[in-house]
Amino acid sequence: MIDVPEPDAERLADGIAEIARFHDSSLPGWSREVFSEPYRASRDWVRGRMAEAGLEVTADAAGNIVGRLPGTHGGPALVTGSHTDTVRQGGRFDGIVGVLAGIEVAQRLRETGVRLAHDLVVADFLGEEANEFGISCMGSRSVAGVLLPEHLDRVDGSGQRLGDAMAAFGLDPQAALRQAWDPADVHAYVELHVEQGPLLERSGTSIGVVTAIAGIDRMLVHFAGLAGHAGTTPMPDRHDALVSAAAAVLAVERVGCGAPVHGVATTGHIESSPGSMGVITDRARLWAEIRSVDGDWLRGARRRIVDEITAETRARGVDIDVDWISDQDPVPTSPLLQDVVAEAAGGLGLSWTAVPSGAGHDAAHLARLGPMGMIFVPSAGGRSHCPEELTATEDIARGAHVLAATLMSLDRRDGVRHS
Repeated sequence: MIDVPEPDAERLADGIAEIARFHDSSLPGWSREVFSEPYRASRDWVRGRMAEAGLEVTADAAGNIVGRLPGTHGGPALVTGSHTDTVRQGGRFDGIVGVLAGIEVAQRLRETGVRLAHDLVVADFLGEEANEFGISCMGSRSVAGVLLPEHLDRVDGSGQRLGDAMAAFGLDPQAALRQAWDPADVHAYVELHVEQGPLLERSGTSIGVVTAIAGIDRMLVHFAGLAGHAGTTPMPDRHDALVSAAAAVLAVERVGCGAPVHGVATTGHIESSPGSMGVITDRARLWAEIRSVDGDWLRGARRRIVDEITAETRARGVDIDVDWISDQDPVPTSPLLQDVVAEAAGGLGLSWTAVPSGAGHDAAHLARLGPMGMIFVPSAGGRSHCPEELTATEDIARGAHVLAATLMSLDRRDGVRHS
């Protein structure tokens, strides 16, 4: 077995601490949302960190930061990376681990004199997290050719178009629609990520070999009731939009709890008007999502949720309008890359297990360009998307070591794209 350079664990930990400095200090935890000023500042830091590691650094029209370590023979590149934006009041590890580990692998290869035949590309994709525009994975969608003109016309709560927000951030939204990578230029894509769930920690396993990335369907439901005096309108005569929205929350939860294998359903936000305790609510809006690696269950869950909400609102005399925002279909990882990751972990003496991903990832879109695989490392307590998100430095270093071994193994393999 070829020696695989070990990562510098202290340098990885320092990098995570340094990029964590860029956040909205007015909020608890770490908020570095897409198009925010902390995110803008962190992008400069990432470019500098890639340059320090010896990578050739560019930024594209969609804001992706791409570092390249040239190989000896060129050809289709090995690609790794993730994202460095966060959810509001999020944590320090989701996405960040994949970007910094990719940079660390490239730097250790260069420091130890190991030359890959293929170029190694490390990407920090723009805007992976869900946002007010309802479009996640903006940067990876762009390079995969699935960022669409209608996406640019989506608006946030203030009425700003996504395309205008991109332009204000210094990007070129129209060029971002036309810059898809050629699949012939991608040998394989491997992403390291924190698990964001409890399975690895509970089982005492070091490495998760991801089998599939969950599909995500998001919905926005508008409820139209009838305003009235809260003190004088009898209960049987009410058409309360907020009560219907509250019942919809429970319908979403019931459907999620009924998944046979892997399926979850979450309501994330409700708005109502006029917002007075003395007035029956006439308008409400609800945002929810369902996720599963089982596409058949997702399609059935959509129907069940709408049927349950419709029946309940009709009984209350409330009208609804449901707008589904399909984010992505379930995406299986490459069986070959699953095997290579498992072999890499085993070769380094690390335990591993096969796991699905309930979270969405840039990797789901990179799968359009070539074989895709993912490596998970444990999340303490299974916590993520919150300030308590934590992955131990030694676990991150193990994941980076497996990433290096996986990339080196793929570098030596022919026919990866056709497996």
